[in-house]
Amino acid sequence: MVSDSDAGTEPVAGPRRADARRNQETLLDAAAAIFVKSGVEAPVRDIAAKAGVGTGTIYRHFPTRADLIIAVYRHQVESLAKAGSSLLASSPAPYAALARWINQFVDFLVTKHGLAAALRSDEAGFEALHTYFLDRLLPVCDRLIDAAAAAGEIRSDLEAYELMRAVGNLCIGAESDPRYDARRLVGLLVAGLRRPS
Repeated sequence: MVSDSDAGTEPVAGPRRADARRNQETLLDAAAAIFVKSGVEAPVRDIAAKAGVGTGTIYRHFPTRADLIIAVYRHQVESLAKAGSSLLASSPAPYAALARWINQFVDFLVTKHGLAAALRSDEAGFEALHTYFLDRLLPVCDRLIDAAAAAGEIRSDLEAYELMRAVGNLCIGAESDPRYDARRLVGLLVAGLRRPS
């Protein structure tokens, strides 16, 4: 039997959970932006300032830097997985959607490279995250490639794994070499996918 006071608590719990989820997403978006700009060793106070919270809030949710990096990694994977369909729907052509998705993927890779150092003592954990990354993102990239190939914008023999691996390789070490612009090189790679018109 449910009393009136019990019934009154039910609607409040849902919005509180939704607010907590939004707050955590805001925090993870802020951390991702700081990691892309300053690397995964950026001060927690910078992340807190960008998210508009105190550092204690970050430590309450993520007791260690590795916890925060893993959460940002998973958050970025999910954002990239969701972005594929929306980019196809909102871009003027499938090739443009693919190029925009690859650009977002480059931002993600900056965080991914920091993940290896954060998890150096947890090889199994890193492997599980890498498998999760491939399971979630390969089908999205494959769909974008198929759409651009079907539209005759790129060659039809390109594999998602090859493209993602090539982009990843172009990004290695970019954060530690100011003379190397990985984004420019990735742009050249993506431009090279186009079929001559």
